[in-house]
Amino acid sequence: MLLSAVDLVVVLCFAVQFALAGYYFYLLYWLKELPAAAGGVAPLPPDSELPRVLVQLPVYNEPTVVERAVAMAGRLDWPRDRLTIQLLDDSTDLTTDIAAHAIARLNKEGIDARHVRRADRGGFKAGALAAGMALCDAPYVAVFDADFVAPPDWLRRTMAAMLADSHAAFVQTRIEWGNGERTWLTRAQRLMQDAHFAVEQDVRARRGVPFQFNGTGGIWRRAAVEEAGGWSHDTLSEDLDLVLRTHLKGWGGVFLMEPHVVGELPQKLDDFGAQQSRWSKGFVQVARKLMPQVWNAGWPGEAKFTTTVALGQQLVFPALAVGVVALIVSIVGHGHLTGFFRFLLWVWLLGMLAVLFGMTWGAYRKLGRGGLARYLVTAASVPALIVYLAAANAGAILGAGLGRKTEFNRTPKTGT
Repeated sequence: MLLSAVDLVVVLCFAVQFALAGYYFYLLYWLKELPAAAGGVAPLPPDSELPRVLVQLPVYNEPTVVERAVAMAGRLDWPRDRLTIQLLDDSTDLTTDIAAHAIARLNKEGIDARHVRRADRGGFKAGALAAGMALCDAPYVAVFDADFVAPPDWLRRTMAAMLADSHAAFVQTRIEWGNGERTWLTRAQRLMQDAHFAVEQDVRARRGVPFQFNGTGGIWRRAAVEEAGGWSHDTLSEDLDLVLRTHLKGWGGVFLMEPHVVGELPQKLDDFGAQQSRWSKGFVQVARKLMPQVWNAGWPGEAKFTTTVALGQQLVFPALAVGVVALIVSIVGHGHLTGFFRFLLWVWLLGMLAVLFGMTWGAYRKLGRGGLARYLVTAASVPALIVYLAAANAGAILGAGLGRKTEFNRTPKTGT
C-alpha cells in the first residue's frame, strides 16, 4: 500500500512536468503559426497635445546604480512641461545622499524631478509605487528598477504604442542584459530570459492572452491601475498581480521587442537562487489569490489555460525534487525500475530536450547571440541550473503554496 502511494507521487510529479511541457509546446506552435509582428505604430500627436507622464524609479540601498538611473530618466525625450520624475527612495544607506545630488542636477536643468522619501518601507516596492502615484496625477506612469537603462527615445516609442491601443493597461518592452556575456551563469540566465521575451511574452501578447509585466521597462495607464484597485503588496509579485487584476477588468497589454531596456543579471549563484525564490514564491502567492477569479472570469479557454499553467509553472521545481526522491524509493521498493516508469523517463527526457532547444534556439538566433557551438555550451548549463533551483527552492515554493509569508529581498546590483 505504501509503495503504491509512492508510485502515485511519482506519476503526479511527472504529470506536473508534462503539463508544463504542453504549455511550452503551445507557445512553440503559435510562434510558428502567427504572422510576423506588424512593424511600426501610429505616430505620436504634436508635442503640444502629448499627455503628462510620470517616471518612477523605486530604489532601496542602490548606491552603485542610483545616479545612473536618475540621469537616464532625465535624458528621456518628452516635453519637459509634461514629464515628472520620481525617485522613490526607501534607502537606509548612502544611496540617499547620492540620490539627492542627482535629483538636484536634474532640477537645475529645468526637469521636474522629485526625491520622495517615506517614513518606512511599508509594502516594499508596491508600497513605494502607490505612494508616488498619490503625489502625481499624470495619466501614464513608467516604471524602471534602479539597475535599468533606457535609450532617450524609449518613452516616445512606448507611448506611441500605448496611445494607439485604448484597450492597453500597460506596455512592456524587452529586456537586454548588460552583463549577459560576463560568466557562464549570466549567459545561461540570458538564454532563459531570451526565451521568455522572444517566445513566451511575444506569443502570449499577440494571442491576446494575459502576459507578464516584468516590473520594469514598461508603462502603465493610470485609469487601468485605479480600476483594478491599485498596487497591492500582499504578494511578492506585485507586477503579475496587477496584470491579472487589470485583465479581469477587461484591459489588455502590449509587448514590444523594440525599444528594449538594459538591465543586470545576478552574477553569483546565491543571488540568482534568491531572486528566483522570490519570483517563484510570488507566482504561487498570486495563484492562491487570483486563480478562483481567473477560472470564474468570462475568458476564453485558451486564456484560462495559459494563465493557469504560467502561474503554476513554479511547481515544476518541487515536482522535480519530490519526484526524484519518490522514484528512488520506488526503485528500492520494487527492486528495479518498472517498465512504466522507464517509459515515462524516456518521454520526459525527450520532452525536456525538445522544450529546451525549441524555446531557446530560435530566440538565440533571432537576437544574434552567436554560433551553434557557443549556443550548445550555454544550453547545456541550463538543466544544471534547473536542478539547482529545484533543490534550493522547492521548500520555499511549497511554503508559499501553504500561505507562508516572507519579506521582499532585493537582488544586489553592481552597476555593471
